[in-house]
Amino acid sequence: MPRYTVHVRGEWLAVPCQSGASTVGWLGKEAVRRYMKNKPDNGGFALVEEVKFYVRRCKGLGLLDLEDTVEDALEDNEFVEVVIEGDIMSPDFIPSQPEGVHLYSKYREPEQYIFLDGNSLTTKDLVSLGKGLYKIKLTPEAEAKVSESREVIERIIKEQTVVYGITTGFGKFARTVIPNSKLRELQVNLVRSHSAGVGKPLSPERSRMLLALRINVLAKGYSGISLETLQQVIEAFNASCLPYIPEKGTVGASGDLAPLSHLALGLIGEGKMWSPKSGWADAKYVLEAHGLRPITLKPKEGLALINGTQMITSLGCEAVERAGAIARQADIIAALTLEVLKGTTRAFDTDIHAVRPHRGQAEVAFRFRSLLDSDHHPSEIAESHRFCDRVQDAYTMRCCPQVHGVVNDTIAFVKDIMMTEINSATDNPMVFAERAETISGGNFHGEYPAKALDYLAIGVHELAAISERRIERLCNPSLSELPAFLVTEGGLNSGFMIAHCTAAALVSENKALCHPSSVDSLSTSAATEDHVSMGGWAARKALRVIEHVEQVLAIELLAACQGIEFLRPLRTTTPLEKVYDLVRSVVRPWIKDRFMAPDIEAAHRLLVEQQVWEVAEPYIEKYRREHIPESRPISPTAFSLELLDHMGVGHDHRHQDEL
Repeated sequence: MPRYTVHVRGEWLAVPCQSGASTVGWLGKEAVRRYMKNKPDNGGFALVEEVKFYVRRCKGLGLLDLEDTVEDALEDNEFVEVVIEGDIMSPDFIPSQPEGVHLYSKYREPEQYIFLDGNSLTTKDLVSLGKGLYKIKLTPEAEAKVSESREVIERIIKEQTVVYGITTGFGKFARTVIPNSKLRELQVNLVRSHSAGVGKPLSPERSRMLLALRINVLAKGYSGISLETLQQVIEAFNASCLPYIPEKGTVGASGDLAPLSHLALGLIGEGKMWSPKSGWADAKYVLEAHGLRPITLKPKEGLALINGTQMITSLGCEAVERAGAIARQADIIAALTLEVLKGTTRAFDTDIHAVRPHRGQAEVAFRFRSLLDSDHHPSEIAESHRFCDRVQDAYTMRCCPQVHGVVNDTIAFVKDIMMTEINSATDNPMVFAERAETISGGNFHGEYPAKALDYLAIGVHELAAISERRIERLCNPSLSELPAFLVTEGGLNSGFMIAHCTAAALVSENKALCHPSSVDSLSTSAATEDHVSMGGWAARKALRVIEHVEQVLAIELLAACQGIEFLRPLRTTTPLEKVYDLVRSVVRPWIKDRFMAPDIEAAHRLLVEQQVWEVAEPYIEKYRREHIPESRPISPTAFSLELLDHMGVGHDHRHQDEL
């Protein structure tokens, strides 16, 4: 017998159908009848026959034909909404497609697994888990450690030992001993009371990352959760059943209590939950639709689910991965701009960077050489100004290795901290099975990822700051020798005038967002938790800064490609022509003014999907193989110096008058 979960004016109703031949109209009418039956005033209706309504899917909000059969129009146990004519959207109905959920429009249940042990997860793995590319399994070693840890908790309960969070209250109530008969209720009360976040829900991708990271921490075996409960959490992840998690409410110590409590709330069948199959609905219905049961919390398990830095860290992993992607592509875009502005590559000479051997600086200079080396990639544009009288370029081009370089080093530093954090136990108390005891500590404090992510935002912002100045040079005819704002018939057409303003606005907004959140602290929990990290805001604003950086560089990419149009028929180097071709596959040249926002979004998407890097990387790596001798065992210091010596054999022939 097919069954459907129907939403009517804020209430969810399970409606069984005797036959698949029943119509969608019958389903809607039966749902309204059940709704009226539950209301003392019949919901304001006299007869169900008088109610006019339409029916739509919760996932995608697609309207359904009332005359179609449910068998033809719906999947078994699908989620639908009945909308009463004249009603506005139910005030507590959550749209089925929150921000970012368009990324799930092509969701396919993954077939591959990642095995988690709490020790070897990478930031890249976590982002892939967030995208729904893998399911999760525990390693046998992790299962054994989890079981051993749980045995310690069971012994504490049996012996009625007083231990924080297991047989006592929390925070200020740490000295209040709870009787054994109330220990399960204690854990449920903890989850409910701490689910006090506000704001937009995390996107499905970010919810999946948060859930996956919490599973990884629990897999270490220091949390005291039972293997049975942890397997239920994994089953929910693998079914993509994702609780409603408001993005605001954590102060980053004692961990990310509010968001992780909302995560746990959905897992125990309360609050809202999302899955690709259902869209948003009551958690108990979503779990049931996937053949899952709500978790029944045992002593300590509520605390095990909510105590840690996983909100800060999961968002931080996305931030550091996106930062790395945009930093690599920023070098390619800047190289394209330098070509359009007829700059020199002399500033990227290997000897210059050997005498100031920062790793990031050396790598950026190498990438510029690999894209612009005239011996390796002949450029008609470069050849056209070979004997010009310009000696050196503006800092925004000449100093890219120094400015972009420190961004790369910043990202590497932050990534190292994130890699440690995602494989760390961050509970309190910690359960040490080998010592058969629990110890209270402070691993839940988010200062490490908070400080690192503040630093990341400050570092990555500079990519946008310098890019905006290059956009100005491209648009300003007195600096570029190109038409004003990169368009013909200036005056009639405005070209890139306001696109540059948008870049300036984003850079200015970033300046405020780069103020470190981790320099702030407010005492909470009646001065028990008297120093906090504010890491949740550090992570969220780092992501906003990075998105703005991506958008500014998208505008520069469009402007540089438009500049190429005015230099035709001359061609640039082969790798940069490939980048130009990629952009032109989604954005046509500007002949006259048109709606520009979609072009910026298309270029932004290329950067987010790392397509610019994918086009250029083979040329960069081929150049590396040809210009750096095969490595041999040497000391790290010697390797660094040798790398710098050989990163760019052969000097560029541009601006011969400088020699």
